[in-house]
Amino acid sequence: MVMDSARRTDVQVGDASRLFDGRRLTLARQLVGLRKNALAAKIDKSPTAVAAYENNTKRPAPATVAQLCLTLGVDPGFFLPGPHQPAASDSIPHFRSLRSTTQLARDQAFAYGMIAGDVGAALERHVEFPEPNLPRLSVDVDDESSSLPEEAARLLRKHWDIGAGPVGHLVRLAENHGVVVVFSPSQTSAVDAYSFDDGYRPTVVLNPAKEDYYRQRFDVAHEVGHLVMHVDAEPGSKVVENQAHRFAAELLLPEEELRDVLPGKADWRVLAALKESYGVSLQALLYRSRALGVMSDVTYRNAVAYLSSKGWRRREPGEMPGVEQPSLYPKAVEILESVGMNELSLARESRVTPGLFRTVTARFPVREDLFLESEAVEGSGDGVIPLFRGQGYPGG
Repeated sequence: MVMDSARRTDVQVGDASRLFDGRRLTLARQLVGLRKNALAAKIDKSPTAVAAYENNTKRPAPATVAQLCLTLGVDPGFFLPGPHQPAASDSIPHFRSLRSTTQLARDQAFAYGMIAGDVGAALERHVEFPEPNLPRLSVDVDDESSSLPEEAARLLRKHWDIGAGPVGHLVRLAENHGVVVVFSPSQTSAVDAYSFDDGYRPTVVLNPAKEDYYRQRFDVAHEVGHLVMHVDAEPGSKVVENQAHRFAAELLLPEEELRDVLPGKADWRVLAALKESYGVSLQALLYRSRALGVMSDVTYRNAVAYLSSKGWRRREPGEMPGVEQPSLYPKAVEILESVGMNELSLARESRVTPGLFRTVTARFPVREDLFLESEAVEGSGDGVIPLFRGQGYPGG
């Protein structure tokens, strides 16, 4: 048995060397949180050699592939071309603040999104997902005054046939229209929710630490706004983020419905009832009331000060519903497991480690430790933690 396993591993290393896809090395390096020069030092190669491996101008020898596997915690099969071939490799995720998110952390987050695409593409070999169905209304990144963000939200409500009244389960609604929604690993919760469209499927990645039903719904609406308005826009600017915020506000709290029911003063009873009905926070309702001119700036500031004095800015009063759960990937896994395709085989087919596969396909944020070491790589302080060091593949 041991001899068979060893022989199979040697063959896999040889195959990986011959069929090596440099983009997969880039993914593995970014997921672990290493720069090219740091990886080069770990495998005793030059940064130029690592760059050549990644851009497919040079193939690593089998011995080098083995070193890469040990260093990055993957099976040799990871380096074969994956099921997900991005059509827009230069697409940039929409992060909330580029200034507070390091490049390494952004690279790691985007690599995780690519892994989510690998999982989805593998699952779609066996199950049928809804076709992506997002309207597009491009909004200029310098547009601070027009009503285009609100028009984009109204366009989406019409396109998705959302009737009058509160939007229901927003995650489920997005998934029903072909948008992938997943939780990121709990170890990377320093990066807030983000979104991107790399040509496979529009994708929203949620922060697993934000256990707040109301704020999570607003996050989803915000990220869908980016997907509708900002496909080709540079991310992270205050204007772009404000546009997505306005989109989310109009999507969840349509002006036509709310203008006449929002209070002009801090009537907490009325605000609490609207919060429960529309599934948004008190803070969002106050902000919307001011934005629509129903509440004056002074009244708004006083209301926010009152929220702070009561500790409601961190935890608003009342029972907190459980966060909305993704179901597109989890349901697919359940269906496939019911016909004999287990998690390990699906992870292998997706070219990802079992731990990452469980995280991508989970209904709830996964709390398990996806790595061996508890400290960030090299103690860099870049907010990057290795996601799958030492995990490897089943039978690898």
